Amino acid sequence: MKSEPTCPRCGRAVQPPGLWTSAWQCDVHGPVVPLQPVRAPGTAALEVLLPQAHVPVWIPWPLPTNWVVTGFAECGDERSGVLATAVALSGPDPLGGVGEAVIVAEDPGVGLGARLAGLEGPDPGDGFDSSAADAKVRFDGHEIALWNLDVGRDRAVYTGEALAHWVWLVFAAADTGMLMCEINALRDLRDIRDGGVALEPPFGAPSPFLVRSLAPRDETD
Repeated sequence: MKSEPTCPRCGRAVQPPGLWTSAWQCDVHGPVVPLQPVRAPGTAALEVLLPQAHVPVWIPWPLPTNWVVTGFAECGDERSGVLATAVALSGPDPLGGVGEAVIVAEDPGVGLGARLAGLEGPDPGDGFDSSAADAKVRFDGHEIALWNLDVGRDRAVYTGEALAHWVWLVFAAADTGMLMCEINALRDLRDIRDGGVALEPPFGAPSPFLVRSLAPRDETD
């Protein structure tokens, strides 16, 4: 049975648009952009996602050594198109074991990046960029400034703004955030859709972090 959309901020079930509103509704967060079920890694997911995307579908390029793409998620519907995307990656943690990361692009107020970061959200909050940037990555000849948010020991989070959308890089566990030293540039997978330079990302097994973090919430919780 097909899974239903949920709230991107909390994972609760959402009510579809009706006679009195054109927005999806969460009982806790009001009007929201619906989070669709997580997509398994592979070209089939990209063939569905890319034509609908109104925000970037970011990927580090080149990928960190031996890292692969492990899943996708998006917020939106047929009426709005996709207003938030998440690309999951997995590979060797710099300190041993397996690390995971998710890169999110989203319109302000959606809340997908904040949820993956473990924040109340929906956005990074005032003052996060009041100091010098902690990291920078390049896209299409321009620098994207990123700030490290203090979110605890279970993950590392960098966030900033690019192309008028939020960009989030969420690493699990926090030690995996050391990969920011290796990530120098981002590419937008929409280049595939628009006939840009061919990108052929390698795919791996589905991301446990993405699936676990975006699992629907039990209404009894």
